Amino acid sequence: MIRRRRPTAALVAGLVLASALAACGKAAQVEETGGHVPPDSMSVGVLLPGSTNRWEQYDRPLLERRIGELCPACTVMSASAQQDVAIQHRQIDSMITQGVRVIILGAVDSKSLRSSVEKAREAGIAVIAYDRLVEGPISGYVSFDGAQVGRLQGEALLRALGDRAGDAQIVMMNGDPTDPNSGWFKEGALSVLQDRVRIGKAYDTAEWRPLNAHINMAGAIASLGADRIDGVYSANDGLASGIISALKAAKITPLPPVTGQDAELAGIQRIVAGEQYMTVYKPFRLEADAAAEMAVALIRGEPPPGATTGAADGTGTSGVPTVLLTPISVTVGNIRDTVVKDGLYTIDQICTPKYAAACEKAGLTG
Repeated sequence: MIRRRRPTAALVAGLVLASALAACGKAAQVEETGGHVPPDSMSVGVLLPGSTNRWEQYDRPLLERRIGELCPACTVMSASAQQDVAIQHRQIDSMITQGVRVIILGAVDSKSLRSSVEKAREAGIAVIAYDRLVEGPISGYVSFDGAQVGRLQGEALLRALGDRAGDAQIVMMNGDPTDPNSGWFKEGALSVLQDRVRIGKAYDTAEWRPLNAHINMAGAIASLGADRIDGVYSANDGLASGIISALKAAKITPLPPVTGQDAELAGIQRIVAGEQYMTVYKPFRLEADAAAEMAVALIRGEPPPGATTGAADGTGTSGVPTVLLTPISVTVGNIRDTVVKDGLYTIDQICTPKYAAACEKAGLTG
């Protein structure tokens, strides 16, 4: 179901992107396509994959709010694909029929959606690839630096292993191979981990599903031995939950260090409890703001603010207006100074009765 909303302005603090303003060529502007968008269209489509809780809890409302602040006359239509590429194809068709001017697209499958991106372009609609790249003639790309995400995860895992790293054996639990970000994260992690630790098993985890991570981890434990796993590279917090449940089921104590990403509340709580070593925090507001600003600029025929037009590192987006943001590593020692300080969670949200003792030990009280 597609939600239609005309956002109203809200009093929120503005966040300034660190990258410099660069003039973008007309190839990125909607008017160049000569398609079928009504000339007075002020509609933005927001199509999100729906594979984790973050999309509905953070990205969609943040995108809608920022678009409304920048363009009170704009209408936003949003929908979740529920991790189904066929649904997302139909949603793009619906957006084309309804004459939106820009689509902000968090792709379920970057390759399979090429035909729909091409169809949108032919209709005169600009497509902004959001959070993950999508194949086809896109007009912009907004994400976090995936290579840096992987490097932060790999560096944290090495720190956790300490002097044992040279003799350590780890398991790599990568994300969905259809998501280009997954390979980007893995490449960054391997740039740090390769030749520093032994990778006993490595998996690609279909659809980023925690259950699949649990199954993969159970297989790694059976193959390598419960006492031969010194650490686990987990591409995100959802996978980390499945990994940790498998480690617990095998009665492995103490738990080896496990990485993560997305700063999910459950992931932060596992860090407090000592079950997960770290996560990567990607301030969703920065990403949503950048995409909203790019969408409104494209509607107005202006250069997208904060974008560069060179080849984004490792993404193949040469010439496409691109904003890559900087992720942040979070461990138990800087929870207060990151996700709490930024207002992502309150101490009360993190420190429920179940985690009260662990929070006190971590200095997360009051």
